[in-house]
Amino acid sequence: MKNPRVALIQDAPILFDLEKSLEKVRVLSEEAANKGADLILFPEAFLGGYPRGLSFGTRIGSRSPEGRDEWMEYWQACPRLDEELLSFLGGIAQKHAVYMGMGLVEKGQTGSSLYCSFLVFSPEGTLLKHHRKIKPTGTERLIWGEGDGSSLKTFESEYGMMGALICWENYMPLARTALYEGAMDIHLAPTADSRDSWKSSMIHIALEGRCFILSCNQFVKKDMYPVRFQAELKDEKEIMCRGGSMVVSPLGEIIAGPLYNEAGILLAELDLGLIPKSRLDFEASGHYSRPDIFHFKNTRT
Repeated sequence: MKNPRVALIQDAPILFDLEKSLEKVRVLSEEAANKGADLILFPEAFLGGYPRGLSFGTRIGSRSPEGRDEWMEYWQACPRLDEELLSFLGGIAQKHAVYMGMGLVEKGQTGSSLYCSFLVFSPEGTLLKHHRKIKPTGTERLIWGEGDGSSLKTFESEYGMMGALICWENYMPLARTALYEGAMDIHLAPTADSRDSWKSSMIHIALEGRCFILSCNQFVKKDMYPVRFQAELKDEKEIMCRGGSMVVSPLGEIIAGPLYNEAGILLAELDLGLIPKSRLDFEASGHYSRPDIFHFKNTRT
């Protein structure tokens, strides 16, 4: 089996402009493919955007008309998972013959609710995974609905079983366990967390799951926001999200990154032979799973 070359895109969308963000996806994907990538991973909420620092005029018990206008502008910049979007993203994956993971904030198929989601496309352009975040964190719960958990399954790829959780879903022990039960070999972890503690968590999960961890974050500066939002962001630091994208081996060793304080494409080759080697003494889906004691529903697609 070929060892895949992975590319983590640490960058930001064109905030509040979906069309320009889609064009940026096209350009960055082509750049990563030209660097030899077999798998390209984008951060959480790359399309639609992660509205860090914005309040949408909300306080407990009240909302402002100005905040509703701000929300409307954000909502309009978020895509719907229609045939046109899936064709565009799948077409990029097919053109470059790569697996592609994309974080986005999507409009529901009906109504106006938004969901923080993650898509994975095959090298043939087929949609392999559509996962909605099952528990938005903190005030994210104001702007994003919850997924139903039906997508907490691994899926097959030519490089082994893959799984995905978005940001702090990775802190949910049973969400992780659901993927371990699906014999996960490569874990995709798009995030918006750039804290030092996130690095520690990724190392722990790599060791716990005996799997490769690909964690990809945005790099965002205050001046990337349109001028009309600058007054609300006046107390924010100039670098609002420093990134921290990284690749971790099944033995907990960081093999690429963390990349901080700049945009870039983080590259790494995954030695797939490390997966069975790492499971000599521990395997969460095998001899440490104790299915006679613990029971999970089927978690493989």
